[in-house]
Amino acid sequence: MHTDSPRGARALLINGTVGVGKTTVAEAVGDLLAEAGTAHAVLDLDWLRQSWPAPPGDRFNFNMLLRNLRSIAGNYLDAGATRLVLAGVIEQQDERKQLADAVGVDLTVCWLRAELPVIHQRLAHRHDGEPEALRWHLDRSAELDGILSRVAVDDFTVDSTTGSVPDVAASVIRAADW
Repeated sequence: MHTDSPRGARALLINGTVGVGKTTVAEAVGDLLAEAGTAHAVLDLDWLRQSWPAPPGDRFNFNMLLRNLRSIAGNYLDAGATRLVLAGVIEQQDERKQLADAVGVDLTVCWLRAELPVIHQRLAHRHDGEPEALRWHLDRSAELDGILSRVAVDDFTVDSTTGSVPDVAASVIRAADW
């Protein structure tokens, strides 16, 4: 936790398994913040780790994500953002601490959950015609859901199984006390 957050800026990570709707909900949170007149930025953390090959021992290129996030978060905060909405995955308490250090402001973590059959339907739609990608994502969704159930890196949980995206986003904002 950082008590010296510029202008009371805060960050929110929407964490969850693949296909749960992290990016979609983060974008909707951004829309609601814009409607409320709150200066913010929305970041899909997957894009900040995209490079190949990932170094040995860093399967999902987390260290590259952190390097990029330090720069980008600082730029948004310097430009006046008071809320950073992040969509991504952390699987360990240590990753949570590293992510908080990288954004440089207080970080709250939302675990976005949904029932696995619903997630699998979403993934089947997303990866229609991509059998290998679908198989990997189906396997990873169950694996990651189990990991997140055990590690408890979140401050609160919001269910995205049913309900509209704007309603889920509003629930996230309420639970984050934003």
